[in-house]
Amino acid sequence: MTYQSWEKTVPEAVTGDFLWKVEAYRLALFASDLAWSDVTKLMGDPRTRSLSDQLYRAVGSVSANIAEGYSRGSNKDRARFYEYSLGSARETRDWYYKARHVLEEEVTAHRLDLATQVIRLLLTMVPDQRRYTVHEEEAHYGAPFC
Repeated sequence: MTYQSWEKTVPEAVTGDFLWKVEAYRLALFASDLAWSDVTKLMGDPRTRSLSDQLYRAVGSVSANIAEGYSRGSNKDRARFYEYSLGSARETRDWYYKARHVLEEEVTAHRLDLATQVIRLLLTMVPDQRRYTVHEEEAHYGAPFC
């Protein structure tokens, strides 16, 4: 499945939300849909059954944390959830790397690339949110402590 063909299947309830404009979110949702078939294949091999659960949780957490962060009112809170998402995206990439022995080489390469794209986007999103946090300037009240 390509991103373009997948995007046509996403319901209006999802694409109509302003969150849909966040590229990292769209790619993370795409990755979570692709993970279904990957996890199913990994479940079939007893050696990778527990890995499949870890992979599914990590992949699902990426878009969920982006959505949660997007809904936050302050840039600081938003950045925190984007950082959680970044951690999950890195974990996703780690689990896909470990699953490479069961998944096809082409599939693994595609999923690693997709996770890396999301990571790169998040690496710009977090500092963008942090930049706008309020920093208090140092103030001296009265005589300094001795």
